[in-house]
Amino acid sequence: MSKTLAGIFAPVTTPFLAGSEDLDLTGFRANLAAHLADGLHGIVVGGSTGEAALLDEDERAALAAAARDVIPRDRWMIMGTGAESTRLCLARSRAAQRAGADAVLVVAPHYYANAMARENLATHYRRVADASPLPVILYNIPKYMHFALAADLVAELAAHPNVIGIKDSSGDLAMLKGFLAAQSAGFAVITGSGAGLQAGLAAGARGGILAVSLFAAAKALEVYAAHAAGDVARAGAAQAVLTPMANVIVAKLGVPGVKAALDRVGRAGGIPRSPLLPLDAAGVAEVAALVG
Repeated sequence: MSKTLAGIFAPVTTPFLAGSEDLDLTGFRANLAAHLADGLHGIVVGGSTGEAALLDEDERAALAAAARDVIPRDRWMIMGTGAESTRLCLARSRAAQRAGADAVLVVAPHYYANAMARENLATHYRRVADASPLPVILYNIPKYMHFALAADLVAELAAHPNVIGIKDSSGDLAMLKGFLAAQSAGFAVITGSGAGLQAGLAAGARGGILAVSLFAAAKALEVYAAHAAGDVARAGAAQAVLTPMANVIVAKLGVPGVKAALDRVGRAGGIPRSPLLPLDAAGVAEVAALVG
């Protein structure tokens, strides 16, 4: 693959039509075009911020097709294909390949969390990596998985030729550094923490897949560019703006908060899908105070 897995990526939301909660593909395409115009290095479709757990397979396919129409070939199109069964994960990964994605982002199975011992996870990921027609990016998000991928497991999987990176959304710098021990020319560590972007880059991460970049791309890109230029003060100033937005809008308020922030900046935010609910007035005020 000619593209390098580095930079700031948009884990896009899935807009829904008010009332029906059907996909709003017009809003989705418009959002993608805006994120790309912001200068982000790629798009992640069907991730946590995209309410992936609330989408059916036909909806995933429709989003993938719409995304491929908008995303130019020199930018990354990454599809979330994690599933509770290895079989479904591979089916989704094959569908992503047919849709023209560049790579798949694979969260660990976690419904049977107590059964997800190292052997289970290693077997799952090896089977996915062996059979996926697209390169695999591991996805560590303890908040939703209720466990974390172990650094030694990640190091083992990083040696697989079809595993090209990991997104670490733990927000734990020590955990990120554990994964960084496995980073190589063919395996990139990417942070999923908007609040920890500068610290992650300073530790060696090659970029971020950041929900905060959906409505504050300029600041996320400034942290990335300033770090690359060795301008710690400029990176820190931009990070100081990003951190409260990431902590409140993304981490505290979640998908409804991100969608409200998109509405504030003139993009298609709208409603989350039930059982998620839109923000109440206090939440909207918190978003407004941070986004303007």
